Amino acid sequence: MIHVGVNGYGTIGKRVADAVAAQPDMTVSGVAKTRPNYEAETAVRRGYDLYAAIDDRADAFADAGLDVAGGLEELIEASDIVVDCCPSDIGAKNRPVYEDHGTPAIFQGGEGADIADVSFNARSNFEDARDADYVRVVSCNTTALSRVIAPLEEEYGIEKVRVTLVRRSGDPSETGRGPVNDVLPDPVSIPSHHGPDVNTIFPDVDIDTLALKAPTTLMHTHSLNVTLEAEPDEAAILDLLADESRIFTIPETADIDGAGKLKDYALDSGRPRGDLWENCVWAESVGMEGPDLYLFQNVHQESDVIPENIDAIRAMVTDVDAAASIERTNEALGVGLESLFDARGDREAVPIDD
Repeated sequence: MIHVGVNGYGTIGKRVADAVAAQPDMTVSGVAKTRPNYEAETAVRRGYDLYAAIDDRADAFADAGLDVAGGLEELIEASDIVVDCCPSDIGAKNRPVYEDHGTPAIFQGGEGADIADVSFNARSNFEDARDADYVRVVSCNTTALSRVIAPLEEEYGIEKVRVTLVRRSGDPSETGRGPVNDVLPDPVSIPSHHGPDVNTIFPDVDIDTLALKAPTTLMHTHSLNVTLEAEPDEAAILDLLADESRIFTIPETADIDGAGKLKDYALDSGRPRGDLWENCVWAESVGMEGPDLYLFQNVHQESDVIPENIDAIRAMVTDVDAAASIERTNEALGVGLESLFDARGDREAVPIDD
């Protein structure tokens, strides 16, 4: 069994811990929190050993009635690998601690690419993380874009990728983030950071990205235009995407017109927390104009990187290959949302300018 420590038990950390616990070859050695809030209580309720991420705050946990098993260094010592799920830029401060203990670590996409030996996406560059000491799982948006780019590049070749991202302003628990009543270019300059981040996975892909921030907490929406080196029809693209286990092609007959219904569908399907680990691509949005592919996809920012973290663990500390790891992760979590409706059935192509 791989003993996995989780440093940071918030939006990502709690999902990583549950995903680790679901794996047949992994166990949670413990989770670290900076303060005894409701998430710390939830960790104890789920049976995870709780550690104080900051030593001099251990008494605060005791005062709140929560027992801790030790401090961060004790968690590191108890772990074969640590998944750092701390807020952006905190991981960079934690890396020297992991180095002192000789413990490999995984960081999240909010950290700079230079924090790790490799930026990681399971579908695209699994083997690059083999035996690495430090790996960065790229952000939710970069993860989603990589999942689409990989099969398109392999099957047809790519000349150019253009993406407009309409980003949620914050996660549901981030009550202090905005805007409240506005839509903001974020940033105003071009490109946004997402294109360069994709290039940490696909250094040779020509990609431009623009981003806006909208007053919603639900999901991100991507509008993609990909100029291919071939000219497949829409049906071939749908077949290609539908064969990707971490892409859900939303059929027109499902009557899912936005993020609200997607989340409702996930909850009704029994997904924990209403999580959507897959890219959600609207089948009816897939269109071809010559070599230009167009599509819309939605990205659940709280959960799509979770299976990637699990696969990164195996790439770093086992000899399991990419296909076997992805299959094992998917099976343990239940990744692969499939509708009873047919997203690949015959349909008329809709001109892009309609």
